[in-house]
Amino acid sequence: MQKYRESFAVSELGRIHAQLPLKELAEKIRMHFPKTHPQGNTPMFPPEGEVALMFLKPYTGQSDDGLIEMLNGSIHMQMFCGVLIDPANPIKNGKIVSAIRQRIAEVLDIRELQKLLYDKWGGSLKDKDLCLTDATCYESHLRFPTDVKLLWECCEWLQSLLKKTCKILKERLPRNKYRDIDRARLTYAKHRKHSRAATAKLRCRLLSLLSKQIGQWNRICKIHTVDIALTSEQSKRLDALKEVYRQQSALAQKKEVKHRIVSIDRPYIRPIVRGKENKRVEFGAKVNNIQIDGISFIEHHSFEAFNEGVRLQECIEYQQELTGVKVAKVGADTIYANNDNRRYCTENGITTCFVRKGPKPKNEDADISTARRIIGTLRSTAMEGSFGNQKQHYGVGRIAARNSRSETLLLFFGIHMANAATLAARQLAAEEKEKLRQKRRA
Repeated sequence: MQKYRESFAVSELGRIHAQLPLKELAEKIRMHFPKTHPQGNTPMFPPEGEVALMFLKPYTGQSDDGLIEMLNGSIHMQMFCGVLIDPANPIKNGKIVSAIRQRIAEVLDIRELQKLLYDKWGGSLKDKDLCLTDATCYESHLRFPTDVKLLWECCEWLQSLLKKTCKILKERLPRNKYRDIDRARLTYAKHRKHSRAATAKLRCRLLSLLSKQIGQWNRICKIHTVDIALTSEQSKRLDALKEVYRQQSALAQKKEVKHRIVSIDRPYIRPIVRGKENKRVEFGAKVNNIQIDGISFIEHHSFEAFNEGVRLQECIEYQQELTGVKVAKVGADTIYANNDNRRYCTENGITTCFVRKGPKPKNEDADISTARRIIGTLRSTAMEGSFGNQKQHYGVGRIAARNSRSETLLLFFGIHMANAATLAARQLAAEEKEKLRQKRRA
């Protein structure tokens, strides 16, 4: 065991483990838990082990079952989580990860936990007076939504609910055009290209079918009020389905629709217009991040679209709250360069990378011009690079979750696992540099 501990300490997982204040995070989270466990049984993982397991998921990029399988076979992962699993009696229930995630997600406070993380990392961070900020969309794992797909999913689910309910109640299934429209929808789906006329026709037929199904369901509920009992998941999906019908009817009449639903499975997701060449619209959480010496912190996140350009002052104030150091330099995209932000930065003596408005003054200081260029380069390389690193390697590129709380938790732990890995790599590079220096001296 001593050899295993020594090998774990010098491994990548061991170095990341040393960068995480797991005990402090677990204590902060446990403050919001009930005093007794709901089932009264002994938990398999210690409190800091549960938090470590949430960090381990984005590190491995595995599903819940895959994570448990890797945990059973890796002594280093078990040490990371503070458990030792008997090889003759491995964990077989992959739902343990989901249960822990749901429990932590209900009490997750991003600001409180980020304060603890900064307290651990702050001593090794430089340039605390430089604030880099930008927003990005961390996409959800979702098929690309179209009106036809969305309406058909509503019709299909409601038809299955009608069929199941009528079978339980021993009632005759109400008649509608479901089979005819199913054949028309399949024919439409097989075509490589869809004309506007064909799309509009099928959309109109789907709206008509959904309207009839909703009416049939309401009549059954009126007759058998006492006998029908829906689960909370079915009730939420039924409410989302009715809202989809209302929104799609308004869109068919060329009306403006706000808070548009794109999935009845996850009705909290909204289309986020990004304006990129290859991906004009994204679907997921929009997050405004700040970055201190290459380490990212969440300043604001929402599943609704928001204008990040008005949040520059909040970013500066949040970084000063975290670090206790007055911000003197700001790097941000052109969307942040509005008059209010320019005025705020000028009044507080903050140097920005914003392009100057009006003609260039003849006696402009060369140092200020150079500083602006350097800050702008840092923002476009370090900040954008961190987004790509998080999305490609730490599980926040296409987040697979069933509700908004779980998606927020996966987003939080994915971003900060990337931060811990960055700090661990820096520590390793510093140690290698020191060894090389001592070797040269010898």
